[in-house]
This record gives sequence, C-alpha cells and structure tokens, in this order.
Amino acid sequence: SSGINAEWPLRPGISIMAILFVLLSIIAVFSSSPVHPKLLSMYKIVERGTPNTLDYRLFYTRDGVPVSAFHDIPLYSDDSKKVVNMVVEIPRWTNAKMEICKEEPLNPIKQDVKKGKLRFVNNVFPYHGYMWNYGALPQTWEDPSHVDKNTTAKGDNDPIDAIEIGSKIASRGELKKVKVLGVLAMVDEGETDWKVVTIDVDDPLANKVNDIPDIEREMPGILAATRDWFRIYKVPTGKPMNDFGFKGEWQSREFALNIIHETHEFWNNLMKSKDSVKGISTKNPSQANTPGLISAEDAAQAVAKHPEPSSEGPPIAISVHDQAFVQRTTCEPVAPKSA
Repeated sequence: SSGINAEWPLRPGISIMAILFVLLSIIAVFSSSPVHPKLLSMYKIVERGTPNTLDYRLFYTRDGVPVSAFHDIPLYSDDSKKVVNMVVEIPRWTNAKMEICKEEPLNPIKQDVKKGKLRFVNNVFPYHGYMWNYGALPQTWEDPSHVDKNTTAKGDNDPIDAIEIGSKIASRGELKKVKVLGVLAMVDEGETDWKVVTIDVDDPLANKVNDIPDIEREMPGILAATRDWFRIYKVPTGKPMNDFGFKGEWQSREFALNIIHETHEFWNNLMKSKDSVKGISTKNPSQANTPGLISAEDAAQAVAKHPEPSSEGPPIAISVHDQAFVQRTTCEPVAPKSA
C-alpha cells in the first residue's frame, strides 16, 4: 500500500505528528492560491499617441476587445473578496500624474493636465515623486452625492485610490493582485479621498503583513511618511495642506474592506442608473443590462480615434526633478492605541 500505516518504518527522530505537520503545511500552501490565477493575464495594454504629450493614452483589451479600466476589470480577484485587483497608474519614484480618465470612453490611463500642461507632482523633501506604486481599484466609485459619516465630506467622484507598498517597482498600467491592509481617510479640498494601503500577493512580505500593526512592525516609518506625503504634496503648487479623518490615524484592514465594498456598491448603482453623472463615461463592452453597454466594434472605434502609438516623445523637463521644501505643522499617531 502507498499509504502510511503503523508498520511504516520511521527514521530515528521522526514522528507521525511531524509528518502530518509537513503534509498539512503543503496543503495550506496550495489552498492559499488565488481562485483565478490567470485572470489578469487576459488583459493586454494598448498604447496610443506619443509619450510625454497630451495625446498619450493607455487602453486595455481582453481577448482582443478594448475594455474600460474603470468598469470592465473586476474589483475582486478571488471569491474571499479580500484580494482585489489594482490598476497601477504611477510606478514608484516617478512624478507624472497619470490616472484613469473617467471622462473619456473606455476610461484610458492618461496624464492629468493643469492649465494646458502635463501635470507632474513635486519632489517634496525628502521624497522623490511617489514613494509606492500608486493606482486605483476598478469598479469602485466615491459617490459625490454621498456624505461619508466618518469624514463628513462628499466623495471625490473618482475610483478609490490605492497604494502598493511591496518591494518591486511596477510598470505603468500593470494590473496587480493585492492584499488589502488598511486605509487612510484623506479629505482633499473638502472631498473624501480614501487611500487604501495594499501589498502585492506575491511580495516576500505578503504573508507577514495582514493589518496596520503588521506594517508598523515589518516596515517601520512607511505609514507616517505616507501620511506626511499626502498632507503636503500639493503645497508647492499653492494648495493648502490636506486634512484627514480619524485625526490622521490609519484604519484597519476590516474597515478598509468595508469601505471598498461600499464604494463598489456606489459603482454598481452608477452603472445601473439611466441618469448620466457629470464627468463620467460609463461606456463598456461587458456589463450586461447597463445603459453604457456598447458593442465590441464601437469599443474598437473608441480606441482607433486616438493617434497611432509612437515610441519616442519629447524629454521630460529637467525641472521635474527639482526639490521643494514644506514646513510641517502637525504630528499625529499612526494608528489608534490598543485598548
């Protein structure tokens, strides 16, 4: 027989319990794999226009059909609804303010524009650009008609933002499966602007961090620095410092998952509504029974309207790498004290 029985000869020092422990560990490793391991590989990036210009766009296709980064890429990566998909708009250490364009059909990633010029964030000392991979969670929406009870401010009319604190620098447009760890309640110019902290499920630290205290233990300083960055990063442009709910304290993983679920429901309501929302295109080729549903042919035409891709664009101005200095005025604890 191939099974283990009482007569099976054991080497000295090895017990049945030790063998069972090893077997259970192997089972645990395999059972922890994502339910849909190949889902994100179905999506391909299609570039249009010229990099570092106003016409540059990143679209996605699935099975050759253009899809919306906002509406067609699923939020949840597995059936537990604790692992989510993240659209990386801005890789770590870069300055170009790229974002899902909610106004244009199929919501491509494009660079934000202020007063007719491409927007770059300042290097506010001691930081350079964004200190993590930054992006958004698809199929979420911060409803501008909803006043959040925690921040007493309305939503900012965008997909919910996410930062990914793993060790690898992502590429622009990369789709990541990330574990949700917590959330910061930022209030930007009077609007609720949640910042979800996540980590790539394949990162070496992913099994060690599950909530805010774990981040403090394994990556001391990153949460305080992140909050500091979000408070001051707009100051060099003449904007005021941003505020925070909960006195600036990071909220737990469970709290973050509830916020994500809530904003997903807001998105569901947005897609079902026959009333258009100012500044949002809901066009998509996959969400059945929604007013924004379009054909694959119409989706292809939406992409074809943009210029053909060009590999070379103008250089980024050297001034993008200049430093800016801001006087800090506030210091809060990172997380609520344990009871």
